[in-house]
Amino acid sequence: MGRYMALDGNSATAEAMRQINPDVLAAYPITPQTSIVQTFSEFVADGLVDTEFITVESEHSAMSACIGASAAGGRVMTATSSAGLAFMWEVLYVAASTRLPIVMPVVNRALSAPINIHCDHSDSMGARDAGWIQLFSENAQEAYDNTIQAVRIAEREEVRLPVMVMSDGFITSHAVERVEIEEDEAVKRFIGPFQPTYPLLDIDNPVTYGPLDFYDFYMEHKKQQAEAIKRAKEMVIEVGEEFGKTFGRPYGLLEGYRLEDAEVAVAVLSSTAGTARGVVDDLRGRGIKAGLLKPRCFRPFPSQEIVEALRDKAVVGVMDRSDSFGALGGPLFMEICAALQVQGVRTRVVDYIFGLGGRDTTPDQIESVFCDLLQIAETDKIERLVNWLGVREGKQEVVTAA
Repeated sequence: MGRYMALDGNSATAEAMRQINPDVLAAYPITPQTSIVQTFSEFVADGLVDTEFITVESEHSAMSACIGASAAGGRVMTATSSAGLAFMWEVLYVAASTRLPIVMPVVNRALSAPINIHCDHSDSMGARDAGWIQLFSENAQEAYDNTIQAVRIAEREEVRLPVMVMSDGFITSHAVERVEIEEDEAVKRFIGPFQPTYPLLDIDNPVTYGPLDFYDFYMEHKKQQAEAIKRAKEMVIEVGEEFGKTFGRPYGLLEGYRLEDAEVAVAVLSSTAGTARGVVDDLRGRGIKAGLLKPRCFRPFPSQEIVEALRDKAVVGVMDRSDSFGALGGPLFMEICAALQVQGVRTRVVDYIFGLGGRDTTPDQIESVFCDLLQIAETDKIERLVNWLGVREGKQEVVTAA
């Protein structure tokens, strides 16, 4: 039986990392992630963990150190945000392609310019095709739970891939909530001992990491990587179910709320799902059959499960907290549209870009999305495929650097 604590999301994540007790943690501070590794450094200083904490000169160096430590045979973690994740860009691909089970909490923050330290999902969505498994957390409890599960998922022999665990900057990372922290020994038993695969320091069985790989074998290695992340979907399900049996909080690939009989639905990631849930309840009280879909796993994308959840809805509004500039719409919108199209499902889908740079998204705004969906369902006409939610009307002055 765990204990309840008043913690912000970063502190809850740091508690999970303390219980995981990785062999190595290499990190560099960046707002709003900094307090995760700062708190963890206190655990190191107080002797509460056995971790080798490596302070580095940049996020690129942090991930490079994690790659070396993981390849050597250690259980390895780090954490970052925004420009820090972007600075890791090159080595994110190395970690995934080398099949290293590194776990990295990512506290979502907007990318410049203009400079902004508040939440949107442009950082993790920019890295969505780097080969990492991606889990999104609605609140501090989920940030804690997902971090623990990520270790089991990453280290499964069928997977051996790195995992990002996302939470919303400041909204989740710095807001204090009641979080159930499990007993240290129970978490230790759940994640189990680390079993390295092909460790670089096993001198009796030498291996090569990072060789030159031209057209003779490169495609075969990429195919192996693609198959591994496909298999990860089943591992996310299995680990989530086992977590539920062990700690009483089951997890899957996605979560539906009042979705079964819904005529219109909104799909949204992370903390905004909590606000949307309240709007759904309010609309249900007025006799409107509204529902909510909250994907938890974005990579691998649970396309079949999302299609099954949405196939009988009249209209779906997808809320994207980032934009794919120059594309048809935001990342979640395009993924859902593609999944429905491939399965031949004719559900109409509309995109809403929202909350960029930490812009507040209110219940009234989410209700306006449902009103749009109801009008589309009634008229069978979509006025605008991609909408920007909460943007001030009128001419916007463009300011450029001198």
